[in-house]
Amino acid sequence: MSALRRFLLAAFAVGLAASISLAEAALVALALALALIRWVAPGPRLVWPLGVPVAGFAAWTVASALASARPLESLLAAKSLLVLAALFVVVNALPDRRTAHWFLTLVLVAVSLAALVAVVQAAACPDATPEVRGLYRIFRKCARARGFYSIYMTLAGVLAPVLVASVPWLIARHRGVAWRLPAWVVGLVALGFTYVRGAWLAFAVGVGGVALSTWKGNRRVFALAAILGLVTLLGVGLAYRSRIDDERDDSTRDRLIMLRAGLRMVGDHPLTGIGVGQVKHLYPVYAPDAPRRRTSHLHDTPLQILVERGVPGLLLWGWIFAAFFYRAGRTLGRLPPEVAEDRALVLGSIMAIAAFLVGGLTEYNFGDTEVLLVACSLMALPFVIERDLPRPDP
Repeated sequence: MSALRRFLLAAFAVGLAASISLAEAALVALALALALIRWVAPGPRLVWPLGVPVAGFAAWTVASALASARPLESLLAAKSLLVLAALFVVVNALPDRRTAHWFLTLVLVAVSLAALVAVVQAAACPDATPEVRGLYRIFRKCARARGFYSIYMTLAGVLAPVLVASVPWLIARHRGVAWRLPAWVVGLVALGFTYVRGAWLAFAVGVGGVALSTWKGNRRVFALAAILGLVTLLGVGLAYRSRIDDERDDSTRDRLIMLRAGLRMVGDHPLTGIGVGQVKHLYPVYAPDAPRRRTSHLHDTPLQILVERGVPGLLLWGWIFAAFFYRAGRTLGRLPPEVAEDRALVLGSIMAIAAFLVGGLTEYNFGDTEVLLVACSLMALPFVIERDLPRPDP
């Protein structure tokens, strides 16, 4: 059964980088395997970290859907809540800290291989899409790197937290850094080729948080990393300066219109919101002068949560992440300096989720299944370490 669990975890990690269908199938299979393991040979009880805030957020989402103008449609759209179950499945599927380290390494490798495809995709993007079946999928809409995902924003949303989560391990200079560092650099280059400035900012904030937490003894490492990052982003920016300049004004104006329309929706529906999946119906009414008359989200996660679920929904959503940072930070504080790898794993997860939240200020990444699956998986890692720690003396 242990071999089966490892196989499914590996399939899930590969799916996170290459196929949402594979990731979801592996996640369901993992949940069934966990249930079977407990039925055949009852062992340690399952853990439900953040169970109370997640349950509260889910319950309020259902309430806001029932209060919306289209309850059935909103309830069906709320099925995205099931993605949050990845947190509970992953934390219980990882039996110990060694497996948690193995899983993060596997995710980094899988995402880096997908990033390599994305770099080739963007660098060699042809003027006309090839009609060859194998190449069509890779070089269709390839002006901005997207890898195996449908859009560049998803690749950027996945790359930023995964790269940030790996930074503490890399600067600790553990075994395997010789091959992990090139894989990480490939991911960084692919992040540059997505041209998603919000993801660049999220990455910078995450790495900056790691730097502030581990600055002592790592000044040269961070100076070199900063130079490498600046050179990469400068090179990418200069290569496509005209494209970025052409889009900046239209994009900014579009986002400002979305912000104003969203705030007006909140003003009219402050308690329960308009319901999940209802922005597409009301946006043309609240933003008649928008360049894009149709949109399903407002490119801002906190604003989207507020619009769809009202003020209580936003507070419950914030509770999930506040509770995560509190518990993960407490776990980090309990780890002695000797267990450097465990400390790196927990710190990387904390900063990766911080990067995820920063990225959500310019993209609705909480509604992107691939990105949210990665975030939930990274959130699970500190709780694996916490579970193995001895209980504190009251």
